Amino acid sequence: MGLLEGRAAVVTGAAQGIGLEIARVFAAQGARIVLGDLNAEALEKAAAELAATGATVQTVPCDVTDAGQVDALIRACVDAHGALDVMVNNAGITRDATLRRMSEQDFDTVIDVHLKGTWLGLRAASLVMREQRRGAVVNISSLSGKIGNPGQTNYSAAKAGVVGMTKAAAKELGHLGIRVNAIQPGLIRTPLTEAMRADIWAAKESEIPLQRAGTAVEVANGALFLASDLADYVTGAVLEITGGRGI
Repeated sequence: MGLLEGRAAVVTGAAQGIGLEIARVFAAQGARIVLGDLNAEALEKAAAELAATGATVQTVPCDVTDAGQVDALIRACVDAHGALDVMVNNAGITRDATLRRMSEQDFDTVIDVHLKGTWLGLRAASLVMREQRRGAVVNISSLSGKIGNPGQTNYSAAKAGVVGMTKAAAKELGHLGIRVNAIQPGLIRTPLTEAMRADIWAAKESEIPLQRAGTAVEVANGALFLASDLADYVTGAVLEITGGRGI
């Protein structure tokens, strides 16, 4: 029996990177997966890959800043599987620039996707989970939300907000049997980060006590722990998956 055998999970931003790896690990542990992402083409490709491994998977194109689309994503899971056991709010973007050069639109867009998008997913999931009297929510924050990154005032602020939201929701929803936790990944190898200049990448790796970047599967394993019964007495926690960076 897998750690998530027979459970229904929704993952946003699931077409690639960390979101897809979380879906892959959850499916390998027996979960039935509903993938949400804005990129419909990439979403179908991801679903085909998971289905080829025998996973039960469906897709719902979803803009996480649109409440109606988020609600539809959650409804699709409940309609297909009769429950929503796990919600992973992972969708994210970057619009990096210094304070002097960052546009108001780039600030608003990042805040909307990361902070409002997480709130909409959390709210929609909690409305289902409170009726079930059970459920686990995993919000993906970032080490940037703890230590801040130059050129990322928008992203760092949004990811710090995700932590505050997680703790507030954990206090609000705990008596209903709903656990809410967050993960703060550090430097993780993804297509986005590997586009970084080699010298910048090397400088960042040198700051990590374990002397290497992490992998998406290492973040996914953390999400698996928080989503599973192994973390039955864990709520309001922030799990740093950073190789020690930022301590």
